Amino acid sequence: MGIMLTNVLSGTTGGTTVITVLYIVAIIAFLYFIMIRPQRKEQSRVRDMLASLEVGDSVCTTGGFYGIVVDVEEDTVIVEFGNKNCRIPMKKEAIAQIEKPQESTDTEKKK
Repeated sequence: MGIMLTNVLSGTTGGTTVITVLYIVAIIAFLYFIMIRPQRKEQSRVRDMLASLEVGDSVCTTGGFYGIVVDVEEDTVIVEFGNKNCRIPMKKEAIAQIEKPQESTDTEKKK
């Protein structure tokens, strides 16, 4: 105990400062790889998904409604739900999933 008290009083805290800085850097790196990086990947995936949105795609909204895209604008889409009379404009961000029509995949298989 006397040795630790002597080190504190003499001011030899250079080693503990370096260790403290290394711990802080390690914690920040851990948080980056566990929280920030996966969130950025998910945002990139959603942005690419919404950029590939086309007329005729089947979509599921964040509210759980399924419909078909009728018109695509810069930041909004018009989705047709159920019968032909129910067309609702909504923001692209409200789309949770996109399913491309089966006809395009069938023609690719024939080639």
